[in-house]
Amino acid sequence: MDKRNFYINGKWVSPSKANDFKVINPSNEEIFATISLGHKEDIDIAVKAAKNAFVKWKETSKEERIILLEKLLKIYKKRFNEMTEAITIEMGSPIDYSSSTHTISGQSHLEDFILRLKEFNFEEHFDSKSNNHIRYEPIGVCGLITPWNWPINQIALKVVPALATGCTMILKPSEIAPISAMLFAEMIDEAGFPSGVFNLVNGDGAGIGTHISGHPDIDMVSFTGSTRAGKLISKNAANTIKRVCLELGGKGGNIVFADSYPNAVRDGIRNVMSNSGQSCDAPTRMLVEKPIYERAIKEAADEAKLIKVDMASKKGDHIGPVVSKTQYDKIISLIKSGIDEGATLAAGGPDLPNNLNKGYFIKPTIFTNVTNDMEIAKKEIFGPVLSIIPFETEEEAIKITNETEYGLGNYLQTEDKEKAKRVAKKLRSGIVYINGNAADAGTPFGGYRQSGNGREGGTWGLEEYLEVKTITGWK
Repeated sequence: MDKRNFYINGKWVSPSKANDFKVINPSNEEIFATISLGHKEDIDIAVKAAKNAFVKWKETSKEERIILLEKLLKIYKKRFNEMTEAITIEMGSPIDYSSSTHTISGQSHLEDFILRLKEFNFEEHFDSKSNNHIRYEPIGVCGLITPWNWPINQIALKVVPALATGCTMILKPSEIAPISAMLFAEMIDEAGFPSGVFNLVNGDGAGIGTHISGHPDIDMVSFTGSTRAGKLISKNAANTIKRVCLELGGKGGNIVFADSYPNAVRDGIRNVMSNSGQSCDAPTRMLVEKPIYERAIKEAADEAKLIKVDMASKKGDHIGPVVSKTQYDKIISLIKSGIDEGATLAAGGPDLPNNLNKGYFIKPTIFTNVTNDMEIAKKEIFGPVLSIIPFETEEEAIKITNETEYGLGNYLQTEDKEKAKRVAKKLRSGIVYINGNAADAGTPFGGYRQSGNGREGGTWGLEEYLEVKTITGWK
């Protein structure tokens, strides 16, 4: 696949300089596409297009934007299977999982943002006694930097609310998994959004990402990725005082109380291993109450061994490879460090699955007898690896869970509803999942501390892209 061009000002254009990058299929380690890594000049051209387009786009009515977003939704549904295939080949998500989880998330976010936009009031009076008027206005040109682990999910969570609120944008998807983003750009073009409103430039974080975050004509940066990169973006954006919205790493705890429902441990294992462990809110530390600790270890090891590992192109219930050689090497190194630190390897390990000798495949791995000061308990491994930690009291479980620099998603399992509510309030994270219940569409997603700032999804996701203006003497 030749995907060297960028989408700028309503057209697919050649990059300013040749800089080819090979996109690898992680299931077989073979090149399947060539893209270009952009340069400063490409971003400057895209920013100029977005800045010019903003003059008219910010003045469009809510109704006009809804019509275009509804056209985009129809096109997305029509090309649903193409999106599934793109995600499967670029990041190694099994075809059935790509369809039922990845691709459907893009559709779900589109549908929900259209609903929230219809309900959103951009003009309101302060109160009945005041002559002040409050107005929500688009922030301007946005730089959107998305990751490889949930590609279309994060693209939809950024691009759609930016479009909905009247902003213009430059999207830089991950160079490791860029094809789904380029397909989405084709959909936006087909829907008929005005030239310059949406632009796409491929590139790496050190080059293009740095230029986006420091660009004086970009008013906001929204980034999803590692905490390390988020810190660099924040520092680089500081000189221009632009708004920075960050969704970063996590090291979620899953507290399994003795009174949890029967399949709590097994469900927790499946949750971590889905997407090959490449989810920032995965509950990769399982805290188990002492009375059921030995039983939980056996269940966890057994469940991990039941999870199949296979090619992403194959249908069925299994996990695929991790996304790249770099990620593979990092995960294997951390598995080895867990062994060296004295944790007990209950399942998995650093060896390749028996039936696969090519591709970035890793066995579902379980460590037991882990303490919270071990590297495997502190670092975001971002692979199919779980650490199990025992606890004795509710207070100890809360303390261990909160003893991390992260704060994205935590989980707890108990049939005592009052205890669940009590513990959930004390966990320092942007979301707490009780007994495996999923978040509803339109609820806010984001983290505390080094898991980021800002919120994505629903009305909160729209507000990230808006400035608030007070006008006096209105009446």
